[in-house]
Amino acid sequence: MKAWSALLISMLMMVPVGQANAQNYPCSKSMGGVSHCKDGKFVCKNGKISQSKKVCSQ
Repeated sequence: MKAWSALLISMLMMVPVGQANAQNYPCSKSMGGVSHCKDGKFVCKNGKISQSKKVCSQ
């Protein structure tokens, strides 16, 4: 029983980390992801430039 409790708690602690990473990724959700980098900015798969403050390199 203790092993199951420890496993469940450790899994629940990792859920917010995964959500935080998804929120901070350029071109997420409806943008379709990153297509390529142009002039230090992320170009999304839908053709738009990401508003991210992060700088990408080619």
